[in-house]
Amino acid sequence: MISHLSGIINSINSDASKVVVDVNGVGYEVLLPMFVMRALEDHGKQSGDEISLHTYYHVTDRQPRPVLVGFNNESEKRFFEKLIGVEDLGPAKAAKAFVFSVSTVANAIEDGDARLLQSMPGIGGRTAQKIIATLQEKVAEFALLKDEGYDSVPKVVRKDFQDEAVEVLSELGYKRADAKAKVDEALGISPTIKDVEELIREVFRLERK
Repeated sequence: MISHLSGIINSINSDASKVVVDVNGVGYEVLLPMFVMRALEDHGKQSGDEISLHTYYHVTDRQPRPVLVGFNNESEKRFFEKLIGVEDLGPAKAAKAFVFSVSTVANAIEDGDARLLQSMPGIGGRTAQKIIATLQEKVAEFALLKDEGYDSVPKVVRKDFQDEAVEVLSELGYKRADAKAKVDEALGISPTIKDVEELIREVFRLERK
């Protein structure tokens, strides 16, 4: 397991919210939640700069390719681990949704603020309620975290729910090409679909036929 990386930034892909860290000649691709990427950019980090990240290592039988998710500190990582413990909220989906700082999300959970949670990309009403039901009164320590305090959605956020749906299906064991085909089929039948959860439900309905 890789729990921490310190090295030199080889490249930054802001659109995909990924960074490649060179550690003694080995390049590690790390997926960054949006709030971590925002902090990196706000602190002026660029290729050639030193960086230190706490990392969450994710690999399953259904998704054998390892995924590293990076954080500024151990507290952010521990909160992420709690978040992905919520039903139907895997690491890839959670990382893409995480546009706010940990303190902002934790406060929303403690306050039962489903509206703020729903403003996160890919988080619908049902998932927001699941997050609150699962974690309320369990994340107060993270609400006190002195972080950047990002509490608004950045102007440029990947809101392509079709891509998010493909990622969700991939996490569930579908080959990426098959997942995209299922998503395209569902949208062809129901072109008015507007969010990930609705799209996944339509794929499920088609699979049951």
